Amino acid sequence: MIIRNEIESDIQAIAEVTRTAFATLAISQHTEQFIIDALRAAGALTVSLVAEIDRNVVGHVAFSPVTISDGSPDWYGLGPVSVLPQHQRQGIGTALIREGLSLLQAQGGKGCVLVGDPAYTNGSAFGTSRF
Repeated sequence: MIIRNEIESDIQAIAEVTRTAFATLAISQHTEQFIIDALRAAGALTVSLVAEIDRNVVGHVAFSPVTISDGSPDWYGLGPVSVLPQHQRQGIGTALIREGLSLLQAQGGKGCVLVGDPAYTNGSAFGTSRF
C-alpha cells in the first residue's frame, strides 16, 4: 500500500471510494463525496491523502481548517475518511489518519477534531486531539 497526496486524476476515484464506503452506513446521509468536492472547490482541503494498492485508490482521508469556539488557531477537522469495503479492517483508514495527522503537525497544526460515528470517536460522536 502507498499513501500519497491526492492528484487531480484521483478525484473521480475518491468520489467512488467515498460513495461506496458510506453506501450502507445508517449514520450516513450519503453526502460525503459532495463534502469533499465542496472543500476542494473552496481550497479548504489542507491535507487530502489517498491509499493506493496496485495503482488503484482504495482509501481516502480529508483534513480541513475548522474554527474552535475559544478561538484557538490552527485546528483541523478530520473527515471524511473512506476505505472500500473489501479493504476495510486492514489498517488502511488508520494509516491514512496517522499520516494526515503527522503532516498537519509538521505544518504547525495545533489539534484535530472529528465528528462522526461513535465507534470511531471513543464512544461519543465528537472526538478531539491536541498535537
